[in-house]
Amino acid sequence: MTDKKTLLQETFGFAHFRPGQEAIIDALLAGRDTLAVMPTGAGKSLCFQIPALLFDGLSLVISPLISLMKDQVSALRQAGVEAAYLNSALTARQAATVLARARRGTYRILYVAPERLLLPAFHDLVCTSPPPFVAVDEAHCVSQWGQDFRPGYLDIAPFIAGLPRRPVLGAFTATATADVRDDVISLLQLRDPFVTTTGFDRPNLFFEVRRPRDRAAELRRFLEERRGKSGIVYCLTRKTVEEVCARLIEAGHKAVAYHGGLEADRRRQNQESFQKDEATVMVATNAFGMGIDKSNISFVIHYNMPKNIESYYQEAGRAGRDGSRAECLLLYGGRDVLTNQFLIEKGQDDGSAPNRPFRNAEYRRLRQMTFYCKSRDCLRARILRYFDEEAPDRCGNCSNCLQEFKEVDITVEAQKILSCALRMKGRFGAKLLADTLRGSKNAKIGEYGLDSLSTYAIMADESDASLREKIDDLLARGYLALSDDAYPLVAATAKARPVLFRGEKVTMKVPSGTRKGPARPAGDDADPLLGRLKKVRKALADRQGVPAFVIFSDATLRQMAEKRPQSGDELLQISGVGQVKGKQYGEAFLEVLREES
Repeated sequence: MTDKKTLLQETFGFAHFRPGQEAIIDALLAGRDTLAVMPTGAGKSLCFQIPALLFDGLSLVISPLISLMKDQVSALRQAGVEAAYLNSALTARQAATVLARARRGTYRILYVAPERLLLPAFHDLVCTSPPPFVAVDEAHCVSQWGQDFRPGYLDIAPFIAGLPRRPVLGAFTATATADVRDDVISLLQLRDPFVTTTGFDRPNLFFEVRRPRDRAAELRRFLEERRGKSGIVYCLTRKTVEEVCARLIEAGHKAVAYHGGLEADRRRQNQESFQKDEATVMVATNAFGMGIDKSNISFVIHYNMPKNIESYYQEAGRAGRDGSRAECLLLYGGRDVLTNQFLIEKGQDDGSAPNRPFRNAEYRRLRQMTFYCKSRDCLRARILRYFDEEAPDRCGNCSNCLQEFKEVDITVEAQKILSCALRMKGRFGAKLLADTLRGSKNAKIGEYGLDSLSTYAIMADESDASLREKIDDLLARGYLALSDDAYPLVAATAKARPVLFRGEKVTMKVPSGTRKGPARPAGDDADPLLGRLKKVRKALADRQGVPAFVIFSDATLRQMAEKRPQSGDELLQISGVGQVKGKQYGEAFLEVLREES
């Protein structure tokens, strides 16, 4: 009888489960609903694919994106698993064929878009053959507090309730705060679920924030050093996507664009070009990427600051999915805050304005994202603590940890800033606070009588940039707080009192010395054997009409190049080589490996 470990080794080609995978699989096989929060690259898909293959009957995977379904179904078929998908990419005849084959028991796993769940033809299928197991991928989409809310996900609970027999229900997501986790459990009506977070940390990712004067030039310099490598550049607006993509093409990069304003056929063509490594750089809005299974993305650049840490971490996490070292660079500029404020006020894509609680929550999350960009503490620690995970003060693998800082005493300056904030009584924003301290002749200063405060102009000798830097630091560390508004008001907190009235010392980190950069992995040209293996993979992928990583990931090819197996049995010891793939493709790779031995 096939068991979970046999499937892991023989079908998927892995010798061991990753942390958290086995406990999730065991809970589902025991018939218990499950909510699993696992970072991108942690092996989330195996946690529902293995149980689906062990339950009797046809299991369902509810998934939000056509590209995700296509890639995962292609990978399953390459591994010898009968699988299919139902979504709007299929013609009516193709969809009818999939349903007919599903009724005959052809498939073990069927991926389906949430909008298809309540359609009559699909309802007939699941009532005739009730699924034993339903997995909800990207489950955070059910929550309005998550960054990718999708109304179709609200159909899942009614769909489950309408089945003749309730299946085991598994919900999976890469990023979810405590509020989103609670929402998922409630809205999907999970029963006494096994809830696990396998840890958000991705040690292979290098995090960096830069504040360049010329963003376009900074991007060009970064990409020039990584020419030929696969990566994503995220932009906030469609206009920026088009401008950046055009400049990169002009500079000789194989770049393509993706955003909601492009025609569906062009979006599909550009995505396929990127998936197949015909284009190396994808320039996109956040409309691109959720569920993208491409394993060889070596960098993700945010050309603009996203509006919350959930979005940032999910998008950045698309780098290094196969465990290889990868870079996550964010280019921050002050106007990014204003653009995000506009997007929050604009509301949903359907033009409906956001309600006040939702909008206020969005502003709180935007503020945390801004603090991340301005932080001098470990970037990884700030992300992990945002998701309520403990983290050391230094990771040694982010730009702040590699930057030398000195602690500067700013107690006197902090007292002046906090004293002024107290006198302004939380009625004004950070700009007016700075203007008052510097003795600005701004008309609003006189209009509101701020020039009569005893703290007016007490920091007249401080530059605006230096003063704003100190205010930002006091905000990030909780001495000052902002209200939940489009134009937030600043106020001193209880934490300010010991500084003002008991002389508590305040220090601020100031960069000193040079910053070390991350040690970048060598390019493929540094290892001729790896380059030859990639050429074999590409030829096989082109013949099959699938992306190259569906055949084998870069990590699998690197292990082949390192261990140089000489026989089929030795090849099966390479992580990611299962029996079906080994039999189908092994000889083509072994031929190259034997020549190099």
